[in-house]
Amino acid sequence: MSSAAVSPAARLRGLRPDWLNNPKVWRTEVLAGLVVALALIPEAISFSIIAGVDPAIGLFASFTMAVTISVVGGRRAMISAATGAVALVIAPLNREHGFGYLVAAVILAGLFQVVLGAVGVAKLMRFVPRSVMVGFVNALAVLIFMAQVPEMHDVPWAVYPLIVGGLVLMVFFPKVTKVIPAPLVSILILTVITVAAGISVPTVGDKGALPSSLPTPGLPDVPFTLDTLTTIAPYALAMALVGLMESLMTAKLVDDITDTRSNKTRESIGQGIANIVTGFFGGMGGCAMIGQTMINVRVSGARTRLSTFLAGAFLMVLCIVFGPVVSDIPMAALVAVMVMVSFATFDWHSIAPRTLKRMPAGEITVMVLTVAVVVATHNLAIGVVVGTVTAMVIFAKRVAHLAEVTAVVDPDGNTVVYRVTGELFFASSNDLVTQFNYATDPGRVVIDLSDTHIWDASSVAALDAIETKYAQRGKEVEIIGLNQPSAQIHQKLSGELTGSH
Repeated sequence: MSSAAVSPAARLRGLRPDWLNNPKVWRTEVLAGLVVALALIPEAISFSIIAGVDPAIGLFASFTMAVTISVVGGRRAMISAATGAVALVIAPLNREHGFGYLVAAVILAGLFQVVLGAVGVAKLMRFVPRSVMVGFVNALAVLIFMAQVPEMHDVPWAVYPLIVGGLVLMVFFPKVTKVIPAPLVSILILTVITVAAGISVPTVGDKGALPSSLPTPGLPDVPFTLDTLTTIAPYALAMALVGLMESLMTAKLVDDITDTRSNKTRESIGQGIANIVTGFFGGMGGCAMIGQTMINVRVSGARTRLSTFLAGAFLMVLCIVFGPVVSDIPMAALVAVMVMVSFATFDWHSIAPRTLKRMPAGEITVMVLTVAVVVATHNLAIGVVVGTVTAMVIFAKRVAHLAEVTAVVDPDGNTVVYRVTGELFFASSNDLVTQFNYATDPGRVVIDLSDTHIWDASSVAALDAIETKYAQRGKEVEIIGLNQPSAQIHQKLSGELTGSH
């Protein structure tokens, strides 16, 4: 069919997003956004307390982060809002210098994230090994569960059957129908039961007062001086790095769950824009929320930007319009949702005996270390960095032993050919110098590097040292078989590293 034959209505449908063309997708996205909004409220209030600010500040941040990232972000269906990691980073600044400095730091952190995104920091994600990713996911599941433990400690006995009832509903309700998300059904039923029966248990309202109006934009209340900049810069940079790390790891996790690719560079810049907007609206900043993202993507089945936008929009509607109703939601209902999320998030296959038997010891070590560091520090970014560095050290140690040297003496006895196999870099080249027989070799030595690759200056220095040792004994060395990149680095650095030229 020619383009002229396509009706304007059909052409318009092709330009519209999926959720406008498909009522089923629309329903899934709307309900998912509502469930996430309900789950965001107590979390945002808790993170506000960690940061030492009014609960409304965390709720405002969750609203502006979610709405902004739904437009400018690079990963569809991912939820960004106020987070514990960011709250921990900026809490000391708020405590020591006041709220105005915190807001200024959020704006500066957003600027840092835009710059880091533009220069390609997202490309560093390719260096995060699978074992670290599995450790990250499992640590996340543990942290989500641990965050619920205080809500189950020193509470009325009625909390426990409510949590169990919520879990039972979420396990069995999907067998009846998946039209309505099970977490939403669980929250509604448990709220009706507690209100109708007058059961006295902790509620969302006990966490803090909900805001009664929308946030208004403004500039941070700080002196615009160099002294202010030097005060907030370290906190802003720490927040930018932690926020990007969690957001990019979460985006990668959602990529795997949905079998789709995301634009990590756009996501990095988008996080920065969202934090800048949040700062100008007086919010505490944030990043991707892994628990809420799992509710949205894995539990509720959302796949588009609409669910992210509605999570933020519903959050404000729930607080401002339905504040009294939302305040009556029992915390037990939300605890049950998050416990279910933690079990769904954990990679149970990774700890199955059959898997552990087949997995290399080094990769198990990296996975366990990542989990241990994250759980100990409550900081996912630190765990990922430690796990990645450990994986690289183990990899370097393993590869260092793969460089082998074999010697073959020509029949005439005047030439020996050394064949080097494996990768030559700083770890493997250290042992290279010791694998030659300088004293007993004949007058001509050929080093064949056809089956290896020179990666760094350490390898060139090692080859120079070998040539020098033979030259001191009056013997000639010829290096052959270099591929083009190896030849270029060898030609550029040979003789330039010892200072003897």
